[in-house]
Amino acid sequence: MAPIISRNTETVTFSLPPPQAQRLREVAQEEDRTVSELLREAIRLYMEEREWRLKDRMQRRSRQANADETEAK
Repeated sequence: MAPIISRNTETVTFSLPPPQAQRLREVAQEEDRTVSELLREAIRLYMEEREWRLKDRMQRRSRQANADETEAK
């Protein structure tokens, strides 16, 4: 029986147009990184930016609600 190997990653498969896939491989090679490393960083940066946008949107809504409440008085 083969030993069980624990991984701390999960494989995700998706498709890209060939020119974009080729450019991704080129950039990874230029930066001496793997495509996986490059994609992980891109996704992490996207998620951080998304979180910032959501927080900003919530703060704007809160300020608008406070302004509307003040006007109603």
